[in-house]
Amino acid sequence: MKRFIQTLKNIWSIEDLRKRILYTIGLVLIYRIGCYVMLPGVDPDPEKLAAFRDKGDSGLMGLLNMFSGGAFSNASIFALGIMPYITASIVIQLLVMVVPKFQKMQREGESGRRKMNQITRWLTVAVTAAQAPAYITNMASQLGASPEAFHPFTGAAPSALFWVSSIIILISGTLFVMWLGERITDKGVGNGISLLIMIGIIARLPFALSGEFATRMNQSGSLVMFLVEIIVLLVVILLVILLVQGTRRIPVQYAKRIVGNKQYGGVRQYIPIKVNAAGVMPIIFAQAIMFLPITFMGFSDNTDSSFAIAFSDYNGFWYNLVFFILVVVFTYFYTAIAINPNQMADDMKKNGGFIPGVKPGRKTAEYLENILSKVTLPGSIFLAIVAILPAIIRLFGVTSQFAQFYGGTSLLILVGVILDTLQQIESHLLMRHYDGLTKTGRIKGRTSMAIQA
Repeated sequence: MKRFIQTLKNIWSIEDLRKRILYTIGLVLIYRIGCYVMLPGVDPDPEKLAAFRDKGDSGLMGLLNMFSGGAFSNASIFALGIMPYITASIVIQLLVMVVPKFQKMQREGESGRRKMNQITRWLTVAVTAAQAPAYITNMASQLGASPEAFHPFTGAAPSALFWVSSIIILISGTLFVMWLGERITDKGVGNGISLLIMIGIIARLPFALSGEFATRMNQSGSLVMFLVEIIVLLVVILLVILLVQGTRRIPVQYAKRIVGNKQYGGVRQYIPIKVNAAGVMPIIFAQAIMFLPITFMGFSDNTDSSFAIAFSDYNGFWYNLVFFILVVVFTYFYTAIAINPNQMADDMKKNGGFIPGVKPGRKTAEYLENILSKVTLPGSIFLAIVAILPAIIRLFGVTSQFAQFYGGTSLLILVGVILDTLQQIESHLLMRHYDGLTKTGRIKGRTSMAIQA
């Protein structure tokens, strides 16, 4: 405890770090306040809002509501949150793999990165403009609009004004959240976009925890079960940390070069191949695919078939089996996109590096691809188990809101973002010659690259 207090004092004594933390907290507060500011013209009836929130806690709406920090079910100006920006970023990443123009921009360095960021922002506007009408249609059917609120301002049709104004506000809200995330990344602590998503997820934890405690207290001898649930949650968090941090280090030797009186190279470094190089993206892709059958069945009259029943039951065997397989498949797919063994081998050869015992060039690429396949297999299976773990936990009587924190996107995002943020704080401490956050060793975030031997 004494060391913890001393670490907090060290953090507060660093002026730059203190300003960054306070700046981050201030922008996060603005984001959380905005999540409760309703769209103009929406009926604020508490009963309708409660029904809208209940519907927004399951399926695709539940996923969107989680990423928006509850703003989706609050009919907020930030209802679409940062999801359009994430969608646009994924599209740009895929275009980099298949479009030569985007590949050229990626190789242009800082100027190319700025161009791609600008394209991502404009694509975010287009994605938000496409999603906003769908959200307004769903919201209007559940809550009902109050167009009379606009009567004093215009003589045009109130319904048209409500639509236009709501779409503009939703687009502006998403762009403002994107701007908050970029400002946190530049002048705050941690990755801003990921941090805003994490804050939204954490905001749901107290309600889920209190709801689970109340449920267990209504049962005989349930306090013991509640404590067991907390212990199991802590164990799951530790295992997920191992999944996020696990790496296979491949040694790379660089040849010695003498330039003038100085020697360059001749040192051994390591390429860290992560067990979970794909992060949380396979679960997001798999969830999107699993929602498609339910969406298509909503347009048909045959909703009583065994297929419809199986894929509507999120706790069912067949649903989770298919979900498990999709997560494994998408883990291999996204890892293949994120890591290119041929490019790694070429870069190594250009810089005079080689893997001991492996010929440079094609043999190195084959060696890296073989290692990548072996590492990805256990990582994909572990990730798939984490994805279906909330459904397994619900079999033991845990409420659905609390079970979400036992796995899936919620837990992976929480663990990954917290580790990255702590790594940045620790780097500020070490630069000022303070001790790190841990007594021994250092925190290694997901963004760590080569490690000196």
